Amino acid sequence: MLVSIIYDSGYGHTARLAQAVAEGVCRVAGAKAHLIAVADGAIPWETLEASDAIIFGSPTYNGLVTARFKQFMEDSTRTAWVPQKWRNKIAAGFTNSGAMHGDKLNSLVSMALFAAQQGMIWVGVDLFPGKSAGDMNRIGGWLGAMAQSDDTSPDVTPPDSDRQTAAYLGERVAQVACRMNPSLA
Repeated sequence: MLVSIIYDSGYGHTARLAQAVAEGVCRVAGAKAHLIAVADGAIPWETLEASDAIIFGSPTYNGLVTARFKQFMEDSTRTAWVPQKWRNKIAAGFTNSGAMHGDKLNSLVSMALFAAQQGMIWVGVDLFPGKSAGDMNRIGGWLGAMAQSDDTSPDVTPPDSDRQTAAYLGERVAQVACRMNPSLA
């Protein structure tokens, strides 16, 4: 099973979350994660088409996904949307911002709407909100994994609990992909 994780990261914090998502995917037997940074420029459309699931990730800037991530979504119109190449693939999303809330939900909504327009099946986080800073899903997101990073190095932030939530999302997506297509198990 192939799960692609396509993301943008301005300062490395969201890239760190993408790596955590990939680690979670790889916890499922037979699942392979493929990281794709939109900043690298060349989108491997064939890899995305061959993927069983695609997980989207972007920082939240001013309540929105980044301009580069939005460009990726727009570029997919002719490549994937018109021929419905991602129809019935599993989809999910994650985001990060400097503020605890930071209007991250708006970024996840835009990713989920994008996935719906592609005919994809969205998977959210099925964890109750954490009660302390060390708990998974401490920010209380349901639509996807949310993280908060201080203005420090990605080696320090986002915190372990946010990275664990991202890994959990990756594992959940791989499990759901197996469940939707038993031949992948």
